[in-house]
Order: sequence, then structure tokens, then C-alpha cells
Amino acid sequence: MVLLLSLLISFVPLGGGTSPISCYNDQGEAVDWFYMYKLPKKHGSKSPEKGEMYLLLDKGSEGWTEGKATVNDTSGALGRTVGQLYSQGKSREVAYILYNDQRPPEDFGDRWVVNTGRSGGGHTKGVVLLDKNQGFWLVHSTPHFPPVRQAGEYYYPSTGLTNGQNFICVSYPLDRFQTIGEQLQINQPNVYDCDVPESLASLVPALAAVCEKKHLSGHIFPHAKAVSNRSVTLTSKDGTNFISFAKGSSFDNDLYHSWVAPALGSDLLVQFWVRSTGVLPSDCSLGWNVLDISLINPGQTFTFKTSQDHSKWAVSPKAAGDGVKGGGWVCVGDINRNEAEEKRGGGTVCLQDPVVWKAYRTAALQCEACGGGTSC
Repeated sequence: MVLLLSLLISFVPLGGGTSPISCYNDQGEAVDWFYMYKLPKKHGSKSPEKGEMYLLLDKGSEGWTEGKATVNDTSGALGRTVGQLYSQGKSREVAYILYNDQRPPEDFGDRWVVNTGRSGGGHTKGVVLLDKNQGFWLVHSTPHFPPVRQAGEYYYPSTGLTNGQNFICVSYPLDRFQTIGEQLQINQPNVYDCDVPESLASLVPALAAVCEKKHLSGHIFPHAKAVSNRSVTLTSKDGTNFISFAKGSSFDNDLYHSWVAPALGSDLLVQFWVRSTGVLPSDCSLGWNVLDISLINPGQTFTFKTSQDHSKWAVSPKAAGDGVKGGGWVCVGDINRNEAEEKRGGGTVCLQDPVVWKAYRTAALQCEACGGGTSC
């Protein structure tokens, strides 16, 4: 009986149903936002973490801090946050959407079938969970994550341990989720589990449409053609301004060089999955230098190649106010720089914050220069 009670408590961040649906840190405190860097497994290492270690940075932090648990633990920030889905049960007052271009495997009794995703859908990964007051939007890079609600419990997939992964969680008031739904419709996500009850569908019809797998149409933007891309400011529950960039398949171009860099007025250093075909080289045309990162060391932990990192993030080379128009930006998203993904939906969420900027900028040790050689 004691064991059962402890398990139930582990899935509830702060005391049962009265706790707000929010991002949570390692201490079980509701936070406005956090960034999480899951470190890759050290090759040849006998470390017991086996790719489960992570760094955490939330509002008010002075930089990366070592995770207090593992990514597979419900006492850690990720487990506490996503674990709220499984502690809610089937509620008429809670809406959720799970989407991933590589959905979790399905249990067919005598075998497990891994789903690799549809090439025509967006290259997008995330979790939306909310009630009539507030909720969170988690954007991440981990395939096969998280499990469907029917699984009954939170867990982190073993397939997501080998490589580095990134997460950005932001807590938003209810009125932001209609805009989030519109951004997701542009992304054309592969939704594998969702529920938007009638009590919430009328308040966030765009999210309800995402759950029904409908693409963006004129009923959201009257008298307008289908939108290929859109950026919007999303203000968090406690007043932090993020910029969400969402593109659809019709955008047919690289997210970072053709749009994010000029929109932010900043050069960018970009980390993405390079073990794919058609990788786009660093590009210094159009007045913006967008360089592919090749060597990383977040939080002065250990150095690894970008080929060991499945994360998708970008950072300005210079801080805000360093004599440049832009600067000081960090963007965390779910799409790569390659030819195939120019024709797929995806996006990134950007923030101009000196502490977050320094955390990511110091992680980028080496980049590929446009004329050959290295820089950063």
C-alpha cells in the first residue's frame, strides 16, 4: 500500500489535482519555462548514466545545472512535466496533443512495431497539455516520445538515449493555445494521440482541428490562402516573450537561413542531425551567416561531435548589443537543415535572454566556415 501511494505521488508534481498544469523543475516547482539538454551517451564509457544525464536551465537560473535525476525518472523535470498527462486520467476538463514524426512503437501483443513516420507530414515533435486555466507546450527532438496516455505511465524511450536531445517547455495561459494550435496546423504534425474535450474545443478550436488532423484553412484566416509560414509572439504565463516560427511543406526552403536569421536580424550557429542525406552546408549568402556546428560542449561537461547530437537548436554568434542589429538569440525546435526537410513542416521557438544565450553560445565550440575550414 505504501509503495502504491508513493508511485501515485511521483506522477503528481505538487499535491494532486490542485496543482496547475505547468512546466516543472527538478525540485517539483511550477516554472514559467525551462530548457533541457539531454547529453549523449559517452562512447566507450562505463558510466552508469548510459545517456540518461541532462542539464537544466529554468527562469531565474544563472546557467546550466546538472539534472537531479535521469530523463527516465518521474522525479526529474521532464518526468514531472510530461508525467502530468498520465496522472490526469481521462478528464473532461483536460486537453492534450502528442505529435511526433517518429511515433512510439505499438504493442500488437506478440510483437512491437516501430513507426518511422510519414514523409509527407511535418518533421515535428511535441506535447501540448492544458486545462481551462493554463498549460504547457513542450517542443523537443526525441523520436518515439512520449508514450500514449493509455500506456498509463511516463517513460523515456531507450532509442532516445544514445544521442543528445533538446527540450524547451513553456507554461502559457489558456488564451495562448488557440495561437499555438494555428502554428501547429501550419506545421502539419503527425498526431498519434490526442483528446480535446467539448468543454475546451470551443475555447481552442485550432487545437481541436489539430487533433482531428485538419490542415490550416480559411476558417482560421478568413479570405486568405493556406499559410506556408508564420511567426508569432507567444507570451508565457509570467510575461516572457517567445517567438514561434512555423513553416509548412509549401514553404519549400531552409527554415534558418531563408527566414529565422533575417527575421531576427542575426547570424546563426545551428546544431542539427547531420547523419542524414542532403545536409545543407553553411550558407553565408543573402547577408546572413548561418553556420553548421560541428563540435559541442554544453555546460563544460564533455565534448562531442554534432554527429552524436540529435538536437535542433540555433544561437546568435554574438550577444545582444555587441554592435550588431540582432544578437543574443537562442532557438530550439524540431527540424533539420537538409534538402528533404525544406519540403516538410517544422519550426523553432526563439528567446532573447542573456543567460540562455550564454549557455548555448558557449556550447558551440566549432563550426563549418562557408569558405571551408572551421570557425565559431
